[in-house]
Amino acid sequence: MLGFIKKDLLMIKSNFKIIAILLIIYVIMGFMGEMDISFILPFISVMLMISTFSYDNYNNWDSYAITLPNGRKNSVKAKYITTIILILTVSIITTILSILISYYKLNIVDFKLTIFNMTSIVFGTMLVLMFMYPMIYKLGVEKARIGIFIMVFGIIILGSILLQYININKILNSLSFLENYFLILIPLIIIILLYISYKISLRIYLKKEF
Repeated sequence: MLGFIKKDLLMIKSNFKIIAILLIIYVIMGFMGEMDISFILPFISVMLMISTFSYDNYNNWDSYAITLPNGRKNSVKAKYITTIILILTVSIITTILSILISYYKLNIVDFKLTIFNMTSIVFGTMLVLMFMYPMIYKLGVEKARIGIFIMVFGIIILGSILLQYININKILNSLSFLENYFLILIPLIIIILLYISYKISLRIYLKKEF
């Protein structure tokens, strides 16, 4: 499986400069006090990984991969592991930069807020991964992009409708007791949802013909 991971990393190696440029922009904007774009960087990582599906399809990689021992299982597992590694690496680098910028400008660092922000960003990025990958394996990259757009648009509309009939402040107040367990619950939820997403993707890929 290590070979599958190396393959994906090599495929996006030339695009690492995009992340590097965005990190530089983030640092400059941070020191200038402009808009915080830290949340964009992990999402860019996912987009780079999604591009590997297109490369695989163009080079008929799947037809070769399924001939290898445990090729189908390792191929899917490698996609998830590589993406997770990339997301966490970029998130950690961004967090360290955020701490340095905060200390330079204010001579103080709110570690609790910083960790909360990083955890929230990772959670949001992982959600994209959880929904997107099964759709890609089922529909292909192009159709999956359309599908995720429709899904997000539908969630926004549904959320707007529900907000008219639900007292969101009342719900938030009732869930305030979970605040102290945030850093435990979120990673646990991420692990569970990632596992479910992986199993769905694997099941789809195992049945797919090339």
